[in-house]
Amino acid sequence: MSFIEEIKNRAKQDIKTIVLPESNDIRTLEATEIVLKEGFAKVILIGNEEEILNLAKTKNLNLENVTIINPKTSQDYEEYVQKFYELRKEKGITIEKAKELILDTVYFGMMMVKLNKADGLVSGAAHSTSDTLRPALQILKTAPGTKLVSAFFVMCVPDCEYGENGTFVFADSGLNANPNADELSEIAISSSKSFEQLVGKKSNVAMLSYSTYGSAKSEMIDKVIEATKLVKEKAPEISVDGELQLDAAIVPEIAKSKAPGSTVAGKANTLIFPDLNTGNISYKLVQRLAKAEAYGPLCQGISRPVNDLSRGCSSRDIAGVVAITAVQAQS
Repeated sequence: MSFIEEIKNRAKQDIKTIVLPESNDIRTLEATEIVLKEGFAKVILIGNEEEILNLAKTKNLNLENVTIINPKTSQDYEEYVQKFYELRKEKGITIEKAKELILDTVYFGMMMVKLNKADGLVSGAAHSTSDTLRPALQILKTAPGTKLVSAFFVMCVPDCEYGENGTFVFADSGLNANPNADELSEIAISSSKSFEQLVGKKSNVAMLSYSTYGSAKSEMIDKVIEATKLVKEKAPEISVDGELQLDAAIVPEIAKSKAPGSTVAGKANTLIFPDLNTGNISYKLVQRLAKAEAYGPLCQGISRPVNDLSRGCSSRDIAGVVAITAVQAQS
């Protein structure tokens, strides 16, 4: 059974309600039909009901049993405005600005999650990452004990013997441009937890570089070495090693020669990239050339489940991220 089918089955065990604020995008409505048909979550669409249903008719989509909420006519609008104003007034938000922002579908949806009217939110098909994460951080805040919000992809590579039967976490591949050593260590710790939560197996974390065990020298490599040291100090229970080249991290034969004695080299399934350039390029390269399924960018470090989407996503990608968000909400 594939990773995403396993996730959907887990989601069915404890049905959660996920908000989709991009109801004016046909992919969102197609994804909603998939979710409802397969029955692994409840969906709330935010927007104008008439416009949503008219758009659905253009593709003969069945949205029976979906909940649609229009911020402009919602009985909760005034409550959400007041709650948001209380959250942000010390940051200079006026009540007038709060009224304007809560009409935005993403802000309205975040307030639903904040006030336990929904369990999670998925956005990004038609919004930038910043337009998804800004309201998440303003309203939901970071999770307790978390220094940094970061983004990762679950990559499922077909016919691949590496990682966890071809399944990997790639991080950070969507958010932090050039993390320092401490930030990189936080990304690694969060990613280890995310892998184990979603894949259900022990994570083996590789701190990636173009060097293995000092085969080259530079400030970029020093950052990865320091980050690896910090992970071991902060979370000694995590199986982590670095700095490792990609081949040494995932290929057992190469690991034996480049990193003999490593408990991670040759069997890494959680890959931590030194910066966003390498992380983002790598996930897209694997997705396109290896025909991998790429789920994300998924968020870690926010107090409630919120996930971003690539703007090039398909309706099935969205449905898959809804299932992942539902499983995250179970925790």
